[in-house]
Amino acid sequence: MKALVVLLAAAAAVPAFADPKLAEQKNCLACHSLDKKVVGPAFKDVAAKYAGKPGMAATLSEKIRKGSVGAWGDVAMPPNDVSAADATKLAEWVLSLK
Repeated sequence: MKALVVLLAAAAAVPAFADPKLAEQKNCLACHSLDKKVVGPAFKDVAAKYAGKPGMAATLSEKIRKGSVGAWGDVAMPPNDVSAADATKLAEWVLSLK
């Protein structure tokens, strides 16, 4: 029983981040890469820019879904056909990168 409690506590402490496969499935890699600018900024650059800023996962999630322009120059990021849950997972994953 003690082992089960420890296992459940450990599972609850780990956030449910997306992995690179979700970014690939949702076609994010057509314009972004992990560590270099493609059309849009590198995911690691996004993480560095917004590190420690409260509410950024929600903000990025909305930008993923609705599109955005101006934060990284004049090239617009178009709206993406992803669910709110997947957009949040992607935003949390990007912000977790170092």
